[in-house]
Amino acid sequence: MADDDIKAVVRDKYGKAALRVTSAEGAACCGSASTREADPISSNLYGGSETAELPAEAVAASLGCGNPTALAQLSPGEVVLDLGSGGGIDVLLSAKRVGPSGKAYGLDMTDEMLALARANQRKAGVDNVEFLKGEIESIPLPDASVDVVISNCVINLSADKDRVLAEAFRVLRPGGRFAVSDVVVRGEVPPSLRRSVELWIGCVAGALSEDDYRAKLAKAGFTQIEVEPTRVYRAEDARDFLAGAGLDADTIAPQVNGKFMSAFIRARKR
Repeated sequence: MADDDIKAVVRDKYGKAALRVTSAEGAACCGSASTREADPISSNLYGGSETAELPAEAVAASLGCGNPTALAQLSPGEVVLDLGSGGGIDVLLSAKRVGPSGKAYGLDMTDEMLALARANQRKAGVDNVEFLKGEIESIPLPDASVDVVISNCVINLSADKDRVLAEAFRVLRPGGRFAVSDVVVRGEVPPSLRRSVELWIGCVAGALSEDDYRAKLAKAGFTQIEVEPTRVYRAEDARDFLAGAGLDADTIAPQVNGKFMSAFIRARKR
């Protein structure tokens, strides 16, 4: 599938997800809205103390696979960029951590998600936030303009991950940090998973192997690369979304047992 086709499907899927949130139907990254609370990838990522002061729509639009803001160790005064910011939950959380002297940017290519994120910003009353329209393969910020790049289960959706990582490296200041949550693969993946656009959008089929992720980060110029598993998925976790994509869950589920994991990926720019 061509890069433009993948982007079009991603844009359509996440645009509809934003509209479902605004119509109070909920949204989900890997599964239907009705099963979101039990979803093995996107459920129970944020503590109640983190989300208590956020708009309900920001929490409902959380489509990620981790909590990069909790793991990135953000400091007051830092400038943070969230790649694929969606409804804005990680941007709003980051803005609180960096404080009034810092700033949090959110980058998204979907008009509906940007509208939702800006509405959530207004409801939260947070000033040190700016949501930008653009693609993560071409970040609309100057060189060496941010201290930390975060992302939550979005880089795996890009068909050109080398360009994404090169852009992340470009906008980071010397000493800056790359701190993202993403789905990572261990071992061989059945070809039927890679062919499934539904699973690509659902955070699985576009995932890199751990070794490939490390290699691509190094190629972009990053050092001090670490991959820390945060949640490993078993065959039973995969059953519902395999069936939902029209695949034979009984046949494929055993092949994915323990091969997909959410991970926190860290690296530095010298």
